[in-house]
Amino acid sequence: MSKEIFSEKKISLKPFNTFNIDVKSSEFVKIRTEQELIEALKQFSNPFVLGGGSNMLLTKDVENPVFYIQLKGISVEKQTDDFVWIKAQAGENWHEFVLYTLNQGFGGLENLSLIPGNVGTTPVQNIGAYGVEIKDIMEICHAIHIKTQEKRIFTNADCKFAYRESVFKNEEKGNYIITSVTFKLTKRNHSLNIKYGDIQKVLTEKGITNPTPTDVSQAVIFIRQSKLPDPKQIGNSGSFFKNPIIGKIKFEALQKRFPQMPFYSIDDNHIKIPAGWLIDTCGLKGYRKGDAGVHEKQALVLVNYGNASGSEILQVAHLVKNTVKEKFDIDLEFEVNIF
Repeated sequence: MSKEIFSEKKISLKPFNTFNIDVKSSEFVKIRTEQELIEALKQFSNPFVLGGGSNMLLTKDVENPVFYIQLKGISVEKQTDDFVWIKAQAGENWHEFVLYTLNQGFGGLENLSLIPGNVGTTPVQNIGAYGVEIKDIMEICHAIHIKTQEKRIFTNADCKFAYRESVFKNEEKGNYIITSVTFKLTKRNHSLNIKYGDIQKVLTEKGITNPTPTDVSQAVIFIRQSKLPDPKQIGNSGSFFKNPIIGKIKFEALQKRFPQMPFYSIDDNHIKIPAGWLIDTCGLKGYRKGDAGVHEKQALVLVNYGNASGSEILQVAHLVKNTVKEKFDIDLEFEVNIF
């Protein structure tokens, strides 16, 4: 027999999104267990799924029932001498989970330290930083189908990961709610990635020549804190734009005009350009209109200085996009989901 799930009416979502946008939800449902999720799916249709609220820009009140996912728990599924498979429930805070794995001596997640949000949304975005993405360490994730309430296990291959993309943003968009994610981590012989960004530089400055996963994590945290605003102090959602990938011929033509343009080769025919550099070169770093703006230290990040609406931040996003298009003929894509 179905148990009626309690919902709150007309709740402000300001405390539940890292942009600190004050919009209302018509219904607000806290989900603490899988069974509660199944019962809520029977009772409410077309839910708006809310986790850490870190990768979204809310531009209007949410008419659909908001499911606030608070599933908690971390467990070791299996282990060998070299590896451990560790399962985290969707409502676990991502950075706290990363620190938990490091405290156990496990390696694999250190480059993804201090990324805002919860575990359940990490496969959706295929979050990544400093040369590591979720696709590199995720084994499986468990999910529940919204319409049928059937449980399904998605393997790494099932997720069809690409740069900030997955099956959950494409053909299965809006069909599933992820309930837990299992990661394969190293217990010894850790394969550390310290080539990206300033990680090696920070380790050298600290006199660390034989780094541990925790050392790499602390370097990443130091770099992120020096460049990125804390959402608790200034509303933001981290990187707002994806780094664009362009063809080699187009890149070579641009390089003649902008020889200082930084780049990363993806393959023989594709080049990734840092979006932050493009925006900065357009003179938009630190741009502000009212309480909406581009962060003064990291042009990839749009910020809410206080009482900006989602629509005002979106206007700044379109200004950035249009300016970069005009100067470089490059189309920037939003990394943040717009609602």
